[in-house]
Amino acid sequence: MDNIFIQLAIILGIASILGFITVRLKLPLLIAYLFGGLLIATTAVFDPRTSEVLHFLPEIGIAFVLFLVGMELDLREIKSLGKPILLAGILQITMTTIIGSSIARLLGFAPTESLYLGVGLSFSSTILVIKLLLDKKDLNALYGKLAVGILLLEDLLAVILLLFLTALAWCFIYISFAVLMGFSVVIGAFLAGVALASSPYHYQIQGKVKPLRDFFVALFFVYLGTQVDFTDIGKIYPLALIFTAYTLFVKPAIFLLIFGIFGFRKHTMFQTALVLTHISEFSLIILLVGLQQAKVSQAALTTIALSGVSSMIIASLMITHSRKIYKKLSGFVAFFERKDYRHETEIIAGDSIAGHVVIIGGHRVGGEIVRFLKNENIPHLVLDFNPGQVEALLKEKINAFYGDMGDPDVLDELRLSDAKMVISTASDFDDNRLLLEEIKSLKINIPVIVRAETIPDARELYHAGADFCLIPDIVAGDLLMEKLKEHLNDDFFKNRAKIEMEKLARKTLAWE
Repeated sequence: MDNIFIQLAIILGIASILGFITVRLKLPLLIAYLFGGLLIATTAVFDPRTSEVLHFLPEIGIAFVLFLVGMELDLREIKSLGKPILLAGILQITMTTIIGSSIARLLGFAPTESLYLGVGLSFSSTILVIKLLLDKKDLNALYGKLAVGILLLEDLLAVILLLFLTALAWCFIYISFAVLMGFSVVIGAFLAGVALASSPYHYQIQGKVKPLRDFFVALFFVYLGTQVDFTDIGKIYPLALIFTAYTLFVKPAIFLLIFGIFGFRKHTMFQTALVLTHISEFSLIILLVGLQQAKVSQAALTTIALSGVSSMIIASLMITHSRKIYKKLSGFVAFFERKDYRHETEIIAGDSIAGHVVIIGGHRVGGEIVRFLKNENIPHLVLDFNPGQVEALLKEKINAFYGDMGDPDVLDELRLSDAKMVISTASDFDDNRLLLEEIKSLKINIPVIVRAETIPDARELYHAGADFCLIPDIVAGDLLMEKLKEHLNDDFFKNRAKIEMEKLARKTLAWE
């Protein structure tokens, strides 16, 4: 079966069928592609070693993976992360690599192989985490921003590492700048992605290349699956089990230790550590490059591939049920939390506050509410998950503090029992439901206003005890209808842009 088109049809057919199954099971598509490669290799549908498709297309697949990562890697975001996240990320990679390499050495791997395995175990999948955070609508939550920040740093370091693993990179360092013209396709793709990440056409480009990117990425991971050798599966399986256990239990403990040192709250620490509890697709690429350069054995690649698939499946399930897991492990996580440290933004100004309005989210919509309450001298307390935002509010003499409303311990500090009203402008459905459950458990009868992104979400929040749900699309539609009814036949909209821009220019307070 040497026909390239038949081989391509078989690869895509198997990947599509397995992809449908994994999507139904709410598992990452990467797992389907890897299993597709395993299936092709073990059933001998055709010989992967002589397949033209699996010889020249995978490099393009790697190029598209790195292009995708590069497009997400806006260097301005890296600069804005702040020293704590940068230091935490570097410290985590260093510790995980050292401990992982030591375990690999104890298990009998050669020194160079052990280093490759240690590095591979230190990275987590940006593609997987962003997908899961989007599904949970937690990408803008405090732990989501922290996790993505660390992943961006990991991706940058991983690509730098890939650069140094290639012979051409050593030529670049030791010979001359001219060798830059001989850079491999994959590094060029990454640099192209980074260059375009800050472009104003970033999203337009992403949308246009997405179908092509997905096609070649699927081929690459199928190819990666064909490289897994089950000849010595009896010996490899226990090793993969040990590395999977290391990834699921030791790696999160390292994250908790580091986050504790930097003074994060236990809920944020736990959620961030949990979403980073798996092995990255970069790990597989690094081991594959090592195999191609005869630095690592086939057994090492097979071990990390099995560990990667296992950790992705288990981590996906754990992340989905993270709230239930946190309730059971909060006592253990508290061991890592610094009791003697609180960031200045976590200290509530005015401990005797009562009869106040609680505002969750002090930016955009929340900022307008805060301005009104401040002008009317109405006591208020603002909770926001952005430390910079809270610091700015404190400078404006706003009673604000830093925390994630998804953390039950933070809700305890809002003094809900003494409040006269609660307003949540946060878009996270689960967090708003948790807030309503907390108020219900306290048996207090105060007006509660929450935000809902959809009508079904609003219905559920009303059933949970909300007095009013703010649905942005409906509010915008109602406002527009009012304006049309009042001003359809007059000159209201003439020169309106200038008036509105002047209004926006007057919004100069810190939260804007």
